[in-house]
Amino acid sequence: MEQNNQQTAKTSADKTTVNSNPITIKLASNPIIKEAADIVARINDFNSHKTANRLYAGYLNRTMRLGRDINYPELIKQWNSALHKAGSIRDLTAAMHNIFTNYLKSSFTACGLYHENSKCINLKLQSSTGSTYSSKIFTSNESNPIIECFQTGTPVLKDNNKFLNIPYLQNSPVLILPLRTVNKCTGVVIIGTDNADIEMLSFIVNYCALFMDNITLMEKTSKYANTDNLTGLLNHRGFQEILTDEIEHAQANKTNLSVIMFDVNNISKINREMSHAKGDEVIKLLAEKVKQNIRSTDSAGRYGGDEIAIILPDTNTADAKYLAEYITYCLSCCFVDDVGPVKVSVGVATYPECTKDKEKLLILAEQAMYISRAKGYKEGMSAIISSSDFNFWDDDALNSFAKVLSKRHAQLGINYEEELLQKFNNEQVNSQKHLIEMATSLASAIDAKDPYTKDHSSSVSRYSEALARAINLPEDEVHRITLGALLHDVGKIGIPEHVLRKPANLLDEEWEIMKQHPVIGAEKVLEPNEALRDLIPMVKYHHENIDGTGYPDKLKGEEIPLSARIVSVADAFHALISDRPYRKGLDVEKACEILKMGSGTKWDSDLVRHFINIAPSLSTAV
Repeated sequence: MEQNNQQTAKTSADKTTVNSNPITIKLASNPIIKEAADIVARINDFNSHKTANRLYAGYLNRTMRLGRDINYPELIKQWNSALHKAGSIRDLTAAMHNIFTNYLKSSFTACGLYHENSKCINLKLQSSTGSTYSSKIFTSNESNPIIECFQTGTPVLKDNNKFLNIPYLQNSPVLILPLRTVNKCTGVVIIGTDNADIEMLSFIVNYCALFMDNITLMEKTSKYANTDNLTGLLNHRGFQEILTDEIEHAQANKTNLSVIMFDVNNISKINREMSHAKGDEVIKLLAEKVKQNIRSTDSAGRYGGDEIAIILPDTNTADAKYLAEYITYCLSCCFVDDVGPVKVSVGVATYPECTKDKEKLLILAEQAMYISRAKGYKEGMSAIISSSDFNFWDDDALNSFAKVLSKRHAQLGINYEEELLQKFNNEQVNSQKHLIEMATSLASAIDAKDPYTKDHSSSVSRYSEALARAINLPEDEVHRITLGALLHDVGKIGIPEHVLRKPANLLDEEWEIMKQHPVIGAEKVLEPNEALRDLIPMVKYHHENIDGTGYPDKLKGEEIPLSARIVSVADAFHALISDRPYRKGLDVEKACEILKMGSGTKWDSDLVRHFINIAPSLSTAV
């Protein structure tokens, strides 16, 4: 019986159950493990302490209360749950703050990890009211209680927190605990309370230190897989993974996140004329300046061949532009042999100000970078462009947008025309000038799909305006027709390029596809935009014929709106005088003869007569 009792006692010492979860501890020679076993065995008896714990009396300034009102089993349960959910050290420190604030009623918590290169502890403190403070505690400051705790590996208790030198922090007793792994101290945890059991908290914090070590090892392993060999920065995959995580964090905490994108100017010329080794040297210099000037919470990666991007958590546009400006200044002070100072184009985009979508955030940053390249240099420095700085419908902006999406279409499946149309329909129109600017840019983008119809929309608009004035329409109607004619072919945004760009005559099935563009323009482009709905008749019916043989609805005579009949004549005239793959553009006289031949069948006879009168005075430059 006595032997059985001894065996039972040994089993109880080796395995203790907390909330029905068995915790098995092997009594190895490691002193930390032995201490942990004793602590775990006492978890269910924390509220029965009668006297102060004297274990640390040799170096504590005062006797610490033993947390008589603290539910330690529940604290352990919550801590275990937090460890399972934490995917990073940041998640873990946030959970630590919440648990210690709730269960220990601490006025603040702080976690400081040792940084080997700078010989300091990077401390981040959060008060119970939500305020955060960051500071560096150098190990040379041996009188600081934080360094005392770190170097001795033993807890330190202070009556007040004045040594932290943090203004507005509520004064309270402070417990400083070392983060100890098996053979070293990796940092400290600071708790603004004296109502706790030191042994229990030491166990929790040491367990936390081991968990942090595992996370660090996993991050290092992942880093090798996600590191660019040339620059030492994240590669494209690693950058994308970090950005995804940081956007999720920004969304959860309702904070800003900025992306800066750098592109080395003339890198192709450098590679071609001075060798790729010289180009690599320039890219490495840019990467080095980026690494030297970003914070420990920031991430930088090689986004493309000569593009380097930075992820800046908790950073607004103004601060991101300031950092970008400083880095470009540093580059301007560095001279590469045979190249001179390194010049870069720089784009900035900020979450959620610009967009909440990760891919669009990158597109906007890249677009801003292309605009920076187009803007050139201001006072010898790179133009730092944010996506919030420019008008989307500006020529440089629109061309840059097309360039980015064209480059990334295969990768992302994002169609330029669809993105452009979405932007067009979601734009808040604030003036007639703004509306015309948008319409002009959209029409130019559509015309750009067909190299043989350059400036077609603007020319048809100009001809339609002239014809409307020739028949003495009211000024408001003239303006409406001018705008409608500008958008008359907007439905071609939905026509495949292989049909639009085909140099030969279209096959029957291809012609049926082409004939859909008036309906697409009316229903997909104009209908969703309230400011443009009154233009629908012009766009939808400008290919109807007077004799009812046109499309899409085979309207006849005056069933066709006057505005659409005007656009039809102007459209036909410009098509006749424009070059085509299969013929040279006609002169004005020949084009007017063809209009006469179709008068009364294809086009309104009265409108043709007026147009022929004004045609010689119109500019016919195509």
